[in-house]
Amino acid sequence: MLSAIAKRTGDDLMRLFLCEKPSQAKDIAQVLGATRRGEGCWVGAGVTVTWCIGHLLETAPPDSYDARYKRWVLGDLPIVPERWKMLVKPKTASQYKADKRLLGGAQELVIATDADREGEMIARELVEHCRYRGPIQRLWLSALDDASIRKALGALRAGAETFNLYQSALGRSRADWLIGMNMSRLFTLLGRQSGYQGVLPVGRVQTPTLRLVVDRDRSIADFVPQPFWAIEVQLLGDGDVPFTAQWRAPDEHCDDQGRCLDQALGQRAAEAMRAAGEAQVQRLKTERVREAAPLPFDLGTLQEICSKKLGLGAQETLDIAQSLYETHKLITYPRSDCGYLPVSQHGEAPGILAALAQADPSLGELAPHLEPRRKSRAWNDAKVGAHHGIIPTAAARAFERLSGKPRAVYTLIRARYLAQFLPAHEYDRTQADLDCAGQALRTVGKQIVEPGWKRALPEALAASRGREAPMPQTLPALREGQTCPVRDLTFKDLWTQPPKPFTEGDLIKAMKNVAKLVDDPKLKQKLKDTTGIGTEATRAGIIQGLLDRGYLTKQGKALAATPAAFSLIDAVPRAIADPGTTAIWEQALDMVQSGEMSLEEFVSKQSAWMSKQVERCKGVRLTISGPAAPAGRRAPWKKRKGTGRKAAPKARRAAKSASPA
Repeated sequence: MLSAIAKRTGDDLMRLFLCEKPSQAKDIAQVLGATRRGEGCWVGAGVTVTWCIGHLLETAPPDSYDARYKRWVLGDLPIVPERWKMLVKPKTASQYKADKRLLGGAQELVIATDADREGEMIARELVEHCRYRGPIQRLWLSALDDASIRKALGALRAGAETFNLYQSALGRSRADWLIGMNMSRLFTLLGRQSGYQGVLPVGRVQTPTLRLVVDRDRSIADFVPQPFWAIEVQLLGDGDVPFTAQWRAPDEHCDDQGRCLDQALGQRAAEAMRAAGEAQVQRLKTERVREAAPLPFDLGTLQEICSKKLGLGAQETLDIAQSLYETHKLITYPRSDCGYLPVSQHGEAPGILAALAQADPSLGELAPHLEPRRKSRAWNDAKVGAHHGIIPTAAARAFERLSGKPRAVYTLIRARYLAQFLPAHEYDRTQADLDCAGQALRTVGKQIVEPGWKRALPEALAASRGREAPMPQTLPALREGQTCPVRDLTFKDLWTQPPKPFTEGDLIKAMKNVAKLVDDPKLKQKLKDTTGIGTEATRAGIIQGLLDRGYLTKQGKALAATPAAFSLIDAVPRAIADPGTTAIWEQALDMVQSGEMSLEEFVSKQSAWMSKQVERCKGVRLTISGPAAPAGRRAPWKKRKGTGRKAAPKARRAAKSASPA
């Protein structure tokens, strides 16, 4: 029917645009002039714009291959399909029917789903299922404002250029199905043998992520605090200006972090310095330090900062960023794993800066310092992959409609972009070594010379300090040989602190930088340039899934593993829970994406590996508790009141079915 509508326009070519969701389709349709509403589409002269609603298809469950798989039986495992089947999702079947009809009448297809691996799969799995065989082009969008859409329409890519993205996404999906379905059935059945009746989901990505939290919680619970001692001396410079110096104990009395472990030595040093009453400057060194602006955000870094600065969860940050992109058109594509920008984008900077200034008068104070022609290290074509850093668009007027958390997140993204047009942050770092009664003292001062990019939003862009890091001070003028009276002295009786529990932001960072947690030198080297556990687009969902299934709980910002999590991590094969294994899988998926490995080879290797794990684990005896944390259970870092510093260190509903990932 719609094919006939297109032909009545006098154009013999019906060009079909396939978008990821209705809102995206509406934005593109308006630019294309497709303003007539059809059944599941927008229609214009020779062009039709339709949409998916996320994935319209899903991988078929085991019983689609054989009815006996409806019952979970240990002897049926492993289940490996010979030919993979896809099923239409019942909830969105009507849109599938509309898309199938439109694909049947299309003479040319433009894939306009999100410009990433998953977006490619959403479109291609539909195209294959409907057996469309016509020409395909790819619309590669970085933002949904009108200017960005028009720019992308003028630079359509050949469909073949992005086909391997689909192959990679399909490989990930099938690996998730193979490992998630087989291992979840296996451990659920093993749990039943021990009397546990719940479902025990195991996933290719979720289980290694869970292990990170379990290992951290164990290190916190097993931590034994050790005493150490420090001396803080307040001295007076010229004009009786006070400054603080730290005692430096001899190396042989310190641990590897320079902390003094000899209480008696510290007490003697404190008494000697009190008696002396003055210190002499021995060495003085001042150096000019220049700090370049931080890069625009990638999604992972945005989630980290929003967790630390705004207290937002990873999924909450992603949802807000997605709304800023889709609904408000204020930012570019948010699911990016890259903070760099293409050089060609620099030409758009004056227009974006002007739009930002017009939309928010509070930026007026910053305007004199901004240099639109400045080209920071962020503009680097060699470091830009499929997506560039998350930056504001020229459609900045929507800013006035923002409030609360979305406004705060947008302000952070905007600040990182503005920082690219400000000078470097410069300061003089002065280090002074002093002698007091034969004891070594050191003080460090910082004098800001040029605020530079920190003018954009200092409190949001400044790096978070460690809990023991001293605040920077401004030193008075000092000179070598100068004598400085002792104003005050504090002998500090301190204890080492356990590792901090993971926040969602910390866990995102750990998932990205998993190479740091791997001991094997060869594997560590291989992992340095990979994506780590999961992808920018999936990490938030993985963490949320672990929370929803009762494997993790939140206490304030901190994440804690539940008893079920500890039991499961102890039971599953180490390779399944090893972050290094997952990162290797992601590396293999990158090879599929680049064409170095075929989809068939990847899935075959995953099937063989998974089958071996199933056979090895069939005889395992499980003792499982959980899955949700019992009421009133403390996180491992929560001490009981009244135990002192030497003491040893709300459940969510469990998921009803296993979910791979």
